[in-house]
Amino acid sequence: MSLPSSPEVTALLRSWSQGDERALEQLVPLVHAELHRLAHAYMSRERSGHTLQTTALINEAFIRLAKSGNTQWQDRAHFFGISASIMRRILVDFARSRLNKKRGAGARRLALEDVVVADVENPDVVALDDALSALARLDERKAKIVELRFFGGLTTEETAEVLHISTATVTRDWSLARVWLLRELKATGDPP
Repeated sequence: MSLPSSPEVTALLRSWSQGDERALEQLVPLVHAELHRLAHAYMSRERSGHTLQTTALINEAFIRLAKSGNTQWQDRAHFFGISASIMRRILVDFARSRLNKKRGAGARRLALEDVVVADVENPDVVALDDALSALARLDERKAKIVELRFFGGLTTEETAEVLHISTATVTRDWSLARVWLLRELKATGDPP
Protein backbone atom coordinates (compact mmCIF):
# COMPACT_ATOMS: atom_id res chain seq x y z
CA MET A 1 0.00 0.00 0.00
CA SER A 2 1.19 3.49 -0.76
CA LEU A 3 -0.36 6.42 1.01
CA PRO A 4 -1.61 9.24 -1.25
CA SER A 5 0.99 11.91 -1.98
CA SER A 6 1.27 14.28 0.88
CA PRO A 7 1.63 17.98 0.01
CA GLU A 8 -1.86 18.43 -1.42
CA VAL A 9 -3.49 16.11 1.15
CA THR A 10 -1.68 17.81 4.03
CA ALA A 11 -2.67 21.27 2.79
CA LEU A 12 -6.31 20.22 2.46
CA LEU A 13 -6.28 18.61 5.93
CA ARG A 14 -4.93 21.79 7.46
CA SER A 15 -7.50 23.92 5.63
CA TRP A 16 -10.25 21.60 6.84
CA SER A 17 -8.89 21.93 10.40
CA GLN A 18 -9.33 25.67 10.05
CA GLY A 19 -13.00 25.27 9.10
CA ASP A 20 -12.84 25.22 5.29
CA GLU A 21 -15.62 22.78 4.31
CA ARG A 22 -14.60 23.00 0.64
CA ALA A 23 -11.26 21.46 1.64
CA LEU A 24 -13.12 18.40 2.91
CA GLU A 25 -14.96 18.09 -0.41
CA GLN A 26 -11.62 18.20 -2.25
CA LEU A 27 -9.99 15.82 0.22
CA VAL A 28 -12.51 12.99 -0.04
CA PRO A 29 -11.60 11.86 -3.58
CA LEU A 30 -7.89 11.97 -2.73
CA VAL A 31 -8.16 9.70 0.32
CA HIS A 32 -11.16 7.54 -0.57
CA ALA A 33 -9.20 4.68 -2.17
CA GLU A 34 -6.87 4.38 0.83
CA LEU A 35 -9.77 4.56 3.29
CA HIS A 36 -11.52 1.87 1.26
CA ARG A 37 -8.40 -0.31 1.52
CA LEU A 38 -8.28 0.22 5.29
CA ALA A 39 -11.99 -0.56 5.66
CA HIS A 40 -11.63 -3.64 3.47
CA ALA A 41 -8.74 -4.87 5.63
CA TYR A 42 -10.92 -4.49 8.72
CA MET A 43 -13.95 -6.14 7.13
CA SER A 44 -11.91 -9.05 5.77
CA ARG A 45 -11.22 -10.04 9.38
CA GLU A 46 -14.88 -9.97 10.35
CA ARG A 47 -17.16 -12.99 10.46
CA SER A 48 -18.85 -13.95 7.21
CA GLY A 49 -22.33 -12.54 6.86
CA HIS A 50 -21.41 -9.41 8.82
CA THR A 51 -24.21 -6.88 8.38
CA LEU A 52 -21.86 -3.91 8.24
CA GLN A 53 -20.40 -3.43 4.77
CA THR A 54 -17.09 -1.82 3.76
CA THR A 55 -18.83 1.22 2.30
CA ALA A 56 -20.90 1.69 5.46
CA LEU A 57 -17.73 1.52 7.55
CA ILE A 58 -16.10 4.22 5.39
CA ASN A 59 -19.21 6.39 5.58
CA GLU A 60 -19.47 6.06 9.36
CA ALA A 61 -15.76 6.85 9.70
CA PHE A 62 -16.21 9.98 7.58
CA ILE A 63 -19.18 11.05 9.69
CA ARG A 64 -17.11 10.68 12.85
CA LEU A 65 -14.15 12.45 11.27
CA ALA A 66 -16.39 15.33 10.19
CA LYS A 67 -17.86 15.60 13.70
CA SER A 68 -14.36 15.82 15.15
CA GLY A 69 -14.06 19.19 13.40
CA ASN A 70 -11.43 20.65 15.74
CA THR A 71 -8.74 18.03 15.00
CA GLN A 72 -5.46 19.71 14.11
CA TRP A 73 -4.22 17.44 11.34
CA GLN A 74 -0.44 17.15 11.17
CA ASP A 75 -0.22 15.37 7.82
CA ARG A 76 -1.71 12.56 5.76
CA ALA A 77 -0.11 9.88 7.95
CA HIS A 78 -1.80 11.40 11.01
CA PHE A 79 -5.12 11.38 9.13
CA PHE A 80 -4.83 7.71 8.17
CA GLY A 81 -3.76 6.76 11.70
CA ILE A 82 -6.82 8.48 13.17
CA SER A 83 -9.01 6.94 10.47
CA ALA A 84 -7.76 3.45 11.37
CA SER A 85 -8.52 4.10 15.04
CA ILE A 86 -12.01 5.30 14.22
CA MET A 87 -12.73 2.25 12.06
CA ARG A 88 -11.56 -0.03 14.83
CA ARG A 89 -13.80 1.81 17.30
CA ILE A 90 -16.82 1.48 14.97
CA LEU A 91 -16.32 -2.28 14.61
CA VAL A 92 -15.82 -2.73 18.34
CA ASP A 93 -18.95 -0.70 19.08
CA PHE A 94 -20.85 -2.76 16.51
CA ALA A 95 -19.60 -6.04 18.04
CA ARG A 96 -20.42 -4.93 21.59
CA SER A 97 -23.90 -3.94 20.46
CA ARG A 98 -24.39 -7.33 18.82
CA LEU A 99 -23.20 -9.12 21.96
CA ASN A 100 -25.49 -7.04 24.12
CA LYS A 101 -28.41 -8.04 21.93
CA LYS A 102 -27.50 -11.66 22.55
CA ARG A 103 -27.57 -10.91 26.28
CA GLY A 104 -24.05 -12.08 26.89
CA ALA A 105 -23.99 -15.03 24.54
CA GLY A 106 -20.49 -16.43 24.02
CA ALA A 107 -18.39 -14.84 21.35
CA ARG A 108 -15.75 -16.54 19.22
CA ARG A 109 -12.33 -16.34 20.79
CA LEU A 110 -9.26 -15.14 18.95
CA ALA A 111 -6.34 -17.53 19.01
CA LEU A 112 -2.85 -16.12 19.46
CA GLU A 113 -1.69 -17.58 16.19
CA ASP A 114 -4.28 -15.40 14.50
CA VAL A 115 -2.83 -12.30 16.13
CA VAL A 116 0.75 -13.35 15.43
CA VAL A 117 0.26 -13.90 11.72
CA ALA A 118 -2.44 -11.24 11.37
CA ASP A 119 -4.58 -13.24 8.99
CA VAL A 120 -7.62 -13.78 11.13
CA GLU A 121 -10.68 -15.05 9.36
CA ASN A 122 -13.26 -14.37 12.12
CA PRO A 123 -11.69 -12.70 15.15
CA ASP A 124 -13.47 -11.83 18.36
CA VAL A 125 -13.08 -8.09 17.97
CA VAL A 126 -14.30 -7.40 21.50
CA ALA A 127 -11.76 -9.75 23.15
CA LEU A 128 -8.95 -8.31 21.06
CA ASP A 129 -10.09 -4.77 21.85
CA ASP A 130 -10.14 -5.54 25.57
CA ALA A 131 -6.63 -6.98 25.38
CA LEU A 132 -5.46 -4.03 23.28
CA SER A 133 -6.97 -1.58 25.78
CA ALA A 134 -5.09 -3.33 28.58
CA LEU A 135 -1.88 -3.09 26.56
CA ALA A 136 -2.53 0.63 25.93
CA ARG A 137 -2.68 1.22 29.68
CA LEU A 138 0.80 -0.30 29.96
CA ASP A 139 2.36 0.92 26.71
CA GLU A 140 0.33 3.15 24.43
CA ARG A 141 2.86 3.06 21.58
CA LYS A 142 2.83 -0.74 21.36
CA ALA A 143 -0.96 -0.76 21.36
CA LYS A 144 -1.02 1.85 18.60
CA ILE A 145 1.43 -0.24 16.55
CA VAL A 146 -0.83 -3.29 16.87
CA GLU A 147 -3.84 -1.20 15.91
CA LEU A 148 -2.15 0.21 12.83
CA ARG A 149 -0.51 -3.04 11.71
CA PHE A 150 -3.27 -5.52 12.57
CA PHE A 151 -6.43 -3.49 12.13
CA GLY A 152 -5.18 -0.89 9.69
CA GLY A 153 -3.08 -3.23 7.59
CA LEU A 154 -0.20 -0.76 7.49
CA THR A 155 3.32 -1.97 6.75
CA THR A 156 6.20 -1.47 9.16
CA GLU A 157 7.37 1.54 7.19
CA GLU A 158 3.92 3.13 7.07
CA THR A 159 3.41 2.54 10.79
CA ALA A 160 6.77 4.18 11.48
CA GLU A 161 5.72 7.17 9.38
CA VAL A 162 2.37 7.55 11.17
CA LEU A 163 3.96 7.34 14.62
CA HIS A 164 7.13 9.28 13.72
CA ILE A 165 9.41 6.50 14.97
CA SER A 166 12.01 4.25 13.33
CA THR A 167 11.13 1.04 11.52
CA ALA A 168 13.39 -0.82 13.96
CA THR A 169 11.28 0.45 16.85
CA VAL A 170 8.10 -0.63 15.09
CA THR A 171 9.53 -4.11 14.45
CA ARG A 172 10.69 -4.51 18.05
CA ASP A 173 7.46 -3.19 19.60
CA TRP A 174 5.31 -5.25 17.20
CA SER A 175 7.07 -8.45 18.31
CA LEU A 176 6.83 -7.60 22.01
CA ALA A 177 3.18 -6.58 21.70
CA ARG A 178 2.24 -9.86 20.01
CA VAL A 179 3.86 -11.85 22.82
CA TRP A 180 2.11 -9.69 25.42
CA LEU A 181 -1.25 -10.19 23.67
CA LEU A 182 -0.70 -13.96 23.62
CA ARG A 183 -0.21 -13.98 27.38
CA GLU A 184 -3.20 -11.71 27.89
CA LEU A 185 -5.50 -13.80 25.71
CA LYS A 186 -4.36 -17.01 27.41
CA ALA A 187 -4.98 -15.44 30.84
CA THR A 188 -8.57 -14.62 29.88
CA GLY A 189 -9.22 -18.17 28.77
CA ASP A 190 -8.77 -17.77 25.04
CA PRO A 191 -7.21 -20.78 23.34
CA PRO A 192 -3.52 -20.53 22.43
